[in-house]
Amino acid sequence: MSEGTDHADRLREAYQRLTDARDAVADHGEDRLRAVRDAHTEATDLLDRYEETATGTGDFQSFVEFQESFVQLVEGLPDDLLARDAFEAANEHLDQRRLDEGDFERARELLGPATEYTALLSERERAEERYETVEREAERRLRDLEDRIDHLTRLQRLGDADLDAPVENLRDPVEDYNETVREAWQEFRREASAREVFRVVEASQAYPLAAFPSPPPDIREYVETYDAGMEPIPTLLTYADYSASKLDHYVDDPGALRTRVATHRTYLERLDADPLTVAWPPASASHLRHRAGELVSVVARFADDDAIAAARHLRRLPDQVDYERLREAALARDELDADERERLTSGEVEADLAAAREERDRIATALDEYAV
Repeated sequence: MSEGTDHADRLREAYQRLTDARDAVADHGEDRLRAVRDAHTEATDLLDRYEETATGTGDFQSFVEFQESFVQLVEGLPDDLLARDAFEAANEHLDQRRLDEGDFERARELLGPATEYTALLSERERAEERYETVEREAERRLRDLEDRIDHLTRLQRLGDADLDAPVENLRDPVEDYNETVREAWQEFRREASAREVFRVVEASQAYPLAAFPSPPPDIREYVETYDAGMEPIPTLLTYADYSASKLDHYVDDPGALRTRVATHRTYLERLDADPLTVAWPPASASHLRHRAGELVSVVARFADDDAIAAARHLRRLPDQVDYERLREAALARDELDADERERLTSGEVEADLAAAREERDRIATALDEYAV
């Protein structure tokens, strides 16, 4: 039996149990069942409370209190109460000069019909809890199956890719651009002032697909207002390691530099060209075309003509090569391992996909058919 069958069948069984439990309550009436449950609870509470003290040679006062309380309970019950005769039978049995534990047990047995009515409400509550649990599990499984179907569909698509396609026609321009822009940024970060670097970073915020992480406000304010902001970032990081007395020879306010730069050392050290590079395999043609346009705008603010030309080449690339075919081939080479290729060749992926779709449809149908 498959997991899908289990979920669908459990949902059907839970639905049927809940339907039966609700019908049973409806047949007798919710209010009437609650009334007998309240009376049964009060009666069993009295039995539990007085069983030790009102039996045998125990406390006579407790014995009297128990009998009077039980009589008052039964006499106060509505005439149309379900299983009223069971309460009367229990009361009659307890109307003795002396009681023992067996009498209390017998009274509980005589209340059996009321217990059965009370159980109908309890069974409905359990059925509702069971249904909710099974429904959640089925919905969770359905989500997992959707993810699995997406994954297997992707494997199938990649399995159809042309692995002999000349992916270097796509890879070489991407690698050339990445290498060029990394070198350009490293040189700019090494030679330009921190203030100039931050202005490029700030300008990049207008291009979400080519934006650097925004600098923390206090280090940005320091670089913009203190003379030390005219130093390159590597120099500021070196200064942050100097002692206060040595640093006094290089900047006007050693305390401000040590506080601002040292606090944000991680940000400054990680301010590299990664936000401007293109991942391999690259994104879809439309995404690359759009992103490369933004890259050109940002790269032009700090790099030489070679880096700008490389970025422009990326923007034109989807129109110059058989982009999607090469991209699919690149994705297949990058993502499919030997085991997955074997599963594709043997038809196992196709069979798994069919089974997953069948299971998904079965559970979806059950969730719709057995909704409450």
